[in-house]
Amino acid sequence: MDFGSFLTNPEIKVKIVTYRDIFQDKAMLENRFGEEYRNRSAIIKLDPADLKQLNLKIGDTVTIKNSFGSVVVKAEESGYETPHRGIAYMPKGPWSITLISDETGGTGVPKFKDISVTITSAKGEKVTEIESLF
Repeated sequence: MDFGSFLTNPEIKVKIVTYRDIFQDKAMLENRFGEEYRNRSAIIKLDPADLKQLNLKIGDTVTIKNSFGSVVVKAEESGYETPHRGIAYMPKGPWSITLISDETGGTGVPKFKDISVTITSAKGEKVTEIESLF
């Protein structure tokens, strides 16, 4: 065994806010199981400092998990000028919904704006296939 086998991937805890995207919606209407929809939906947008802390480049894959589920998606930089360490953004879709509690507090509406997760690098892994999320 080499020394590197004892090192663990860095991980961070973040809150995810989901959002709707018109280009994602268009891709979904054309082909929900297509590459364009996956490329627009299976992403997480992170603050540049969070990307750096995880030692990631734009387009690297990450594992996102909590007590409700786990998915592998691609990491992107959020592009916001104002720093927002610890807050990430994901399009509302099968990958983000996997991480949402089914508890609605009697409202019938899940919480799409405050999802606590842990993120680790998954460099070299493939994005979770949509078929495995149903």
